[in-house]
This record gives sequence, structure tokens and C-alpha cells, in this order.
Amino acid sequence: MAVIGIFVASRIVTTSILLAYASIQATNAWTGPKPDYFSFAKIWDGHWYYIIALTGYPRELPLTDAGHVSESAWAFMPGYPGVVRAIMTVTTLDYAYVAVMVSVGFSLGAALLFYRLLHLVLPSTTALFAVAIFCFAPLSPILQVAYAESMALFLLMLALYWLLKRQYWMLLPVIAVLSLTRPSGLALALALGLHVVYRWWVRDRDGFPRREAIAAITVTAFSVLMGFAWLLIAAIMTGSLTAYTDTELAWRAPYVGNVELVPFTAWFQGAGFWQTQWGIPQWLLSALLVAVVLGFFGFLLSRPARRLGVDLRLWMLSYALYLLAVFFPQSSTFRLLMPMFPLAGALAQPKSPTYRILLLLACIAGQWGWVHIAWWVDNYDWTPP
Repeated sequence: MAVIGIFVASRIVTTSILLAYASIQATNAWTGPKPDYFSFAKIWDGHWYYIIALTGYPRELPLTDAGHVSESAWAFMPGYPGVVRAIMTVTTLDYAYVAVMVSVGFSLGAALLFYRLLHLVLPSTTALFAVAIFCFAPLSPILQVAYAESMALFLLMLALYWLLKRQYWMLLPVIAVLSLTRPSGLALALALGLHVVYRWWVRDRDGFPRREAIAAITVTAFSVLMGFAWLLIAAIMTGSLTAYTDTELAWRAPYVGNVELVPFTAWFQGAGFWQTQWGIPQWLLSALLVAVVLGFFGFLLSRPARRLGVDLRLWMLSYALYLLAVFFPQSSTFRLLMPMFPLAGALAQPKSPTYRILLLLACIAGQWGWVHIAWWVDNYDWTPP
């Protein structure tokens, strides 16, 4: 009940913030002026999920006037809009209502599951405060709009829960659905592979029975396969082997032009773009990136992080490497950091009431800032959520 109470309180705060911005929202590409909550909740990528829920995916990739692949529904996986469409069919309710309902339902499930996950490695009171951080976090408005994040986070938490419980076979259906909800199969495969290596390394003191080794290796291989599943589906349906990656790169084109996907280069390309925006030397931005990456990896060795256990840290390490390999840094990057949710467990460990109150107030202030910068549409907006 405590988790539910925290969740409800957080949704009251977040809904109030979103409604405040909806009341001053001008006419934009998706709504008229001062839209109601549900209309305001389905803008940005929510509209792409709306297209998928109603019409599916195009058989031909749309092209720009210059002949490059342009933005299309293929950049978005079918798990979330598929659930929304199924409920729409059963209830005959409008997309906006169902999409918000599905997101809120999965986010409540994620909050409950997050407590159970962290309670495996932390005391109950610490795990409960970590749930509060998760629910009030600056990006938590995304948990109640027409985005796939809440569904993906729920599934990821469930996968990590089974991993910590060493119930490997239970991971198979979770990985299958998660990999078709948000692009995370390869990151999870890396975490599972590192888990196998770690268990083999400490087998003398912790044991690694053959049946568990077979299960863990099988699940890792399955996650690799599912990590490429959507790319293969897009290729088969459109006739283009690079349909998915070309479509994803179309969102990068306004920043750096039409480029190839070369792993671990996008962040340095981003440094070049932001240099032109801010006037900061590219070498300084690149150095800052390296410092942040090294600082993060150093944090994973700190005492608060070590209290989270090996597997949660392996997940954060793997996901960080995945982001560095394939994603381009811009305003959406903050949303892409949400799978780093185990960090809340480290932030929750200090017991000072003053620290905890100030942290939650900072989270709420962060929500205002994120909605203002990323969700609210202000004329020509180049800071998408």
C-alpha cells in the first residue's frame, strides 16, 4: 500500500504540471490551443504510436526529395501500440484514453515491481524511498503519456527481477516482448553475457550448476536474437536490409545531415553539432563526454553502487555502452536514460530527512523543467522529449 500511495501522490503532482502546461499550449502540429489532458498526452512520438495502432507500418519506406529515407513508423516497435490497439478493439475507446490508461497501468506495475526488485538487495525503507525517487523523477511525466516507456520499464524490471532470482527460463517471454517494445535486447544480451562470465568466474564460492549455466547461456543467445528481430522484420516487410537503421538515422539528419551508423561515433558527432549551437569548442565537449563516461564507470565501483549487487550494475554498464554505441545525444537522451533506474537505489541510501526532502523537491522542479523544455511545444521546437 505504501508504494501505491507514493505512486498516486506522484501522479497528482505530475498531472498538475502537465495540465498547467496544457492550459498555455498554443496551436501546434498535433493539437489546437489549450488541449485537454489526453490530447496533450499524445503529442510527439505519441502520434506515431497512434498511426501504428490504427494503420500499422508502411510497406514502402518514404523518401525525402533528395532520395534519403525519411521519418516513418518503422522507428517505433509494435509492443506498446499493439497492446493499445487490442484494448481499443475490446473497449471501443478512443486511442488517447487507452494509450494513457495503458501507460499509467504499466507505470503502477513498474513502481510495485521496482520495490520488489530493490528489496532483494536493499533494506525495505531504502527500497521504498527509491520508489519515491523513481515516481517523482524529472522524467516521470513520460510514465503517463502515450509513450512506450512505462511498458518497457515494467518489462525490464521484470527481466532483472528474474535474473536476480536466477530464474532464467522465466526471462524468455519477457525478453521476447521487451525487445519488440523498446530497443534494448542487445543491451540486455550484453548484461546477461557478463552475468554468465561473472558466475563462471566465482563458481568456486557461489556455484554455477550445469543446468543453470545452460539456461543462462540459452537466454543470452535468445536475447541476442531478439535484439536483431525488429531489424529483420523491418527488412523483410520493406525489402530493405537497413530499413530500421535508416529510419532511425532520419531523426538524426536535422542535426548532422545524412550519415552512416558507425558505432561509438554519434556522441562525437553530437559534440560537433552542439559546438555550433553553443560556441563551445568541440574538443572541450568531447573531453567532457569522456570525463562523464569515466565518472559513471567509476561510480559503479563506489560503495552505494556496490550495495545494489553485481547484476544491477552489469545492467547499467551494459546499457551505458549500448547508448554510447548507437544513440545520438540530444534532448531525447534524457528519456533514454530512464532504464538506468537502479541508480535510484544508490541515491536512496542516505537516511537524512533533509536530504530526502530536498531530493524529492529537486525531482519535482526537474519535472517542471523537463516539461517546459521537452514536452511543451514552443513555436519551432528542436528539443523533442
